[in-house]
Amino acid sequence: MYTTSKSDPIRLEIFKNLYQFIAEQMGIVLQNTATSVNIKERLDFSCAIFDSSGLLVANAPHIPVHLGSMSESVRSLINDKGDTLKPGNVYLSNNPYNGGTHLPDVTAITPVFLESSKNTLFPTPLFFVASRGHQADIGGITPGSMPPHSTTVEEEGILFDNFLLVEEGNFRESAVKQHLSNHTYPARNPNQNLADFKAQIAANERGVQEICKMVLQYGIDTVQAYMTFVQANAEESVRRAIAVLKDGSFTYKMDNGAQIQVKVTIHSENRSATIDFTGTSLQLNSNFNAPKAVTQAAVLYVFRTLVDDNIPLNAGCLNPLEIIIPVGCMLNPIYPAAVVAGNVETSQTIVDALYGALGVIAASQGTMNNFTFGNEQYQYYETICGGSGAGINFDGTDGVHSHMTNSRLTDPEVLETRYPVFLESFSLRPDSGGKGKYSGGNGVVRRIRFLEPMTANILSGHRLVPPFGLNGGETGKVGRNWIQRQNGIEENLESTATVEMKTGDVFVIETPGGGGFGKIS
Repeated sequence: MYTTSKSDPIRLEIFKNLYQFIAEQMGIVLQNTATSVNIKERLDFSCAIFDSSGLLVANAPHIPVHLGSMSESVRSLINDKGDTLKPGNVYLSNNPYNGGTHLPDVTAITPVFLESSKNTLFPTPLFFVASRGHQADIGGITPGSMPPHSTTVEEEGILFDNFLLVEEGNFRESAVKQHLSNHTYPARNPNQNLADFKAQIAANERGVQEICKMVLQYGIDTVQAYMTFVQANAEESVRRAIAVLKDGSFTYKMDNGAQIQVKVTIHSENRSATIDFTGTSLQLNSNFNAPKAVTQAAVLYVFRTLVDDNIPLNAGCLNPLEIIIPVGCMLNPIYPAAVVAGNVETSQTIVDALYGALGVIAASQGTMNNFTFGNEQYQYYETICGGSGAGINFDGTDGVHSHMTNSRLTDPEVLETRYPVFLESFSLRPDSGGKGKYSGGNGVVRRIRFLEPMTANILSGHRLVPPFGLNGGETGKVGRNWIQRQNGIEENLESTATVEMKTGDVFVIETPGGGGFGKIS
């Protein structure tokens, strides 16, 4: 029998990897059983396990903007439905005002009930497992549910707020279908939504099975104790990272004129930090508002990257951090503000602003270059790579998904098989990274030719404001969106745009480079 009063270093390592392994197993099931390109090919999903109070214990290395915010979704379920949770139930949530990020990111949450020694179930869940997947379409005013010009959350699609998806083992198909269709802007492909939801249920079920196996092997007391130890270990790792940081502040202007202002104050006596976003722009009429959960996820990500140790991202990382986000600012908006770009664009700006305040990394491309196209039959979404920023002793990287996104691009063969488009070219964008002692990474150029008429949307940033350099390093080159019409005419587009593509038209996206670090000697 093992003591659970204090952590054993070897067992800590075992459990740390075990919890992460469970989340990875969930991810494999989700990828294997999903049908949408978004989840199966682009890997735009995340899986994680949580303790009885909904705090993140461990995740697979999936999408940072999902992982840092999923805990809010689980805790909202506990607060909302805590007394009515039953074995065999699965809940669905994407409410940005209740722990969600933006509406396409739908989270399936399964409470884990275990048997006590008397062969009866514990009355409340001892753990939770959750999977979040980006739906190819969840309704809204444009195909793909990433409208560039939405002004309210309703225009972005259908809201699930702790919706009962599976009731004591029974999939509530007709209730889900009704929810997807009973909306001003209904889902365009509900059968694809249902297929992905079922894949998420299967992923969660794998998580439940693996947790049960772990409890059977090690005992509930040990498993729960090491969940606490793993979180405490992460907390200590973040405190060690904070101990070498200095105070700093940064103001970052965005293409739309909004600004993110952050001040980081280091408290060396207890190795903690205050991150204060006072001075950030008020809630916007556009959709670049980032829900509070997204802002917290960005902060969590930055401080996790400063840790050298191999720790799972979890709730312990947040304990040394006091985060101040004024209510009603663009990083903590009030319903029904539109948020679809806040999750994908503003999250990137928050990360770069924090790195700028801490003086450690120049700006990366600072955008996900969200590209959607579709009609009633097809809906497709992708994020496009660019240059990452240079740091104190390293160059940036060319053509990578940076920071809050960690998805892949769809293979050209799959893209062209599943959709009536032709990937004309995809190449690095030379000299787009900022020069410096260490240079920023280069962006890319992506040209997609349309083989039938469709609506295309681009939601991007850094088309006007260049990604900053640090310590005398130069800025990265801004991105550019434009169309080459079949007749040869070129049309320049803004950072956010919706456009009707005709057969033979080419949509061209040039992504930004990262900033340089240090003067060229």
